[in-house]
Amino acid sequence: MTPAITAEREIRLSFSNASEIHDGLDRAVDALIESAGADANCGILVTRHEPGTYTVALDESVPFGQTHEALAA
Repeated sequence: MTPAITAEREIRLSFSNASEIHDGLDRAVDALIESAGADANCGILVTRHEPGTYTVALDESVPFGQTHEALAA
């Protein structure tokens, strides 16, 4: 797994092994929960961009306290 944090609102993740994805995404979501609580006006959006590449980000379109998943077009 290769994480990259950008501006404390988004974490970009690249996985080389499918068995790492679930745990890696869980850790990224956990890392942003504290920031979401401080902001209190957004939730967390997990986006799959391509196989093995994801972003986990604070997103104002997601209600506070929720985590949504999306597939990039």
